[in-house]
Amino acid sequence: MSSSSKLRSHSIESQAQLSSAALLLYAVICGSAVATVYYSQPLLDAMALEFGIKSTIIGTLVTVTQLCYALGLFFLVPLGDLLDPRKLVTGMLVMITIALSIVALASNTLFLFTGMGMVGSQAVVAQVLVALAANRAPLHSRGRAIGVVTSGIVVGILLGRTFSGTLADLAGWRSVYIVTAVIMICVACLFLTVTPATRRPPSQSTYRSMLSSMKDLFVQLPLLRIRGLLAFFIFSDFSILWSSMVLPMSSPPLSFSHSVIGLFGLAGVAGAVAASSAGRLADRGLGQRTTGIALLLLMLSWLPIGLLQHSLLLFIIGVVMLDFAVQAIHVTNQSMILSARPEARSRLTAGYMIFYSFGSAAGAIASTWIYSWAGWFGVCILGTLVSMIAVCFWGCTLKMSYRSTNALP
Repeated sequence: MSSSSKLRSHSIESQAQLSSAALLLYAVICGSAVATVYYSQPLLDAMALEFGIKSTIIGTLVTVTQLCYALGLFFLVPLGDLLDPRKLVTGMLVMITIALSIVALASNTLFLFTGMGMVGSQAVVAQVLVALAANRAPLHSRGRAIGVVTSGIVVGILLGRTFSGTLADLAGWRSVYIVTAVIMICVACLFLTVTPATRRPPSQSTYRSMLSSMKDLFVQLPLLRIRGLLAFFIFSDFSILWSSMVLPMSSPPLSFSHSVIGLFGLAGVAGAVAASSAGRLADRGLGQRTTGIALLLLMLSWLPIGLLQHSLLLFIIGVVMLDFAVQAIHVTNQSMILSARPEARSRLTAGYMIFYSFGSAAGAIASTWIYSWAGWFGVCILGTLVSMIAVCFWGCTLKMSYRSTNALP
């Protein structure tokens, strides 16, 4: 690391001051922001009916939102290494409020799609906050801080659909975006009160050089590549479950309503929140051991999940196991890579989360295709195979990971 990078790193580390209240607020903001990406999924029928959009086209609204989220990861999250995060996060919260308002007040499909694209691009404020939490947390509790904030993200992913579906049933689909816009303005004001401005030394970097340096990070840090691929596998598994479980649940013999199916998200939340403690293990240097145990748990979780049509209790246990394992590995991944280059934490977060996006997309596509061909049994076999590949990959790269970790400054 160059002397200027060390100076920059020291400046960032010296500002480590993160209260429990601020950490909890960051988690709430993260969950609220990420949830907006998933709000539209149970609302597509209502939107299609109001705007006269064909059922074959309305699904692209989700695609547009997810695509803009991926673009936001690459083009906006790295700004956290260049700008004052306090101003950046506040600006993004204001922008997502505007985007939510555009969706809520949309009078035609152009405004609807434009607003949803803006929502997706600005929802990546959650990843800026992950890097900010890592910067402000003391060294000895950085993993814990990352665990709390990322738990907020997973809770938002799991409960976003339930929140939007329930509120839409009560007051219409537009109310979902109006209420969330108000929430975003409120949390933006609270964020300003608990977050001091970051004093950064003068930087020679430009926005363009920041983006191009992400390639250098992948080349220079084997740990980022390894942990990124692990993220691809675990979030493929996560998406395989949550993208396809609605299919057998809404079909005979179960025939659950969408509201009942949404309640199963609570089981996933329980597992995800419980796994936030994995950050403490990473703080103690036990990240590799935590990863191995969690990967084995992930693989075993597909056995009770496969018994969905025979025992709901065992299925729920499997869901808790899977979400616990995924979150434990996710927190460990981020704790390890964000310790590699303190001055580049936003770029590291962006690079890592791109693997998450690809994994989630691959899992969703593969699971729905497999279900149409081999049913729920085939989906569970797919999930098990992905888990086995992840375990083998972790074992094959274990020595390289140890060397990479020990080489960190």
